Amino acid sequence: MKELHVHRTGTRGRPVVLLHPLALSGAVWDPVAEYLGQRHQVLALDARGHGESSWDGAEFSVEDMAADAAAVIEDFGAGPADVIGLSMGGSTALVLAASRPDLVHRLVLADATAWYGPDSAAEWAQRAERALGLDRRAQLEFQRDRWFADAFRASRPDEVERVCDIFVATDSKAHAAACRALGTLDARDRLGDVRAETLVLVGAEDYATPPAMSRELAAGIAGARLEVLDRARHLSLLERPDRWPVVAAHFAGEPS
Repeated sequence: MKELHVHRTGTRGRPVVLLHPLALSGAVWDPVAEYLGQRHQVLALDARGHGESSWDGAEFSVEDMAADAAAVIEDFGAGPADVIGLSMGGSTALVLAASRPDLVHRLVLADATAWYGPDSAAEWAQRAERALGLDRRAQLEFQRDRWFADAFRASRPDEVERVCDIFVATDSKAHAAACRALGTLDARDRLGDVRAETLVLVGAEDYATPPAMSRELAAGIAGARLEVLDRARHLSLLERPDRWPVVAAHFAGEPS
């Protein structure tokens, strides 16, 4: 039986659900959760096979991860919740908001996409093979450069290594399965189903999900607002804590 682990921070206010990037866990959100936990109950979910969530080894999809997030919101009696998704978590949050609008109040999609392009299945299959074939630490050079801009890596080595430790601890088989799930993602026709007020964020230097992908999200979701963040790459919300108040203001329905 699948058991989903949730990192909980804060005890009051409307719940915020945090969905993490590929091959990491809900723990990656710790500094963000501490900030948002001053106003909200924060639920940071470990995706199946990641962190402390169990997994039966079967293939899964982004739609399955969205259903997991929906189950967590329902199990905690937390809906409708505000939701933040980063990278893989952003794609998951998008599908969640489109399929279960009753569970999502306001939405933040960071460094995410609805579709990785016509060659995505083959490209993500190669990523899956690399996840299985290389030692976890041998993959870190690629990941560090992808996740963080040069200046952040130089100024915050502690935070970079914290994220690296989470990556190293991730099950390679779950990492590979999640790669294959992203390779089959195509939620472009679901953008119009999103009813939640949406803020789209993307690092200006993000080459994993380039700003053009976020522009497509913002264009397809009614009323969505886009911010391109300079000095940030793929994990923009970790690199730019100055935007956390903007996220909090979005959830409060206040002008940022």
